[in-house]
Amino acid sequence: MNAHIESFHRILEDDCFSRFEFESYTQAYREVVSFMEYYNERRMHSSLHYLSPVEFHKKHCNTGLKPKENVKV
Repeated sequence: MNAHIESFHRILEDDCFSRFEFESYTQAYREVVSFMEYYNERRMHSSLHYLSPVEFHKKHCNTGLKPKENVKV
């Protein structure tokens, strides 16, 4: 579980925090909210067959599509 959290924090840092110089807490909060909406609704995820979460959810409801399983070697 910790690896997933660290991976997300890295994505948040690379795709949100490092792109802006915030002048206020309000501005930072607004950008993080915007990024979270993008990440949770529109960003394609490899574990979801390169679909956005919204697209994956629709396909899952219609066809029973399942996320990719991690294969441990």
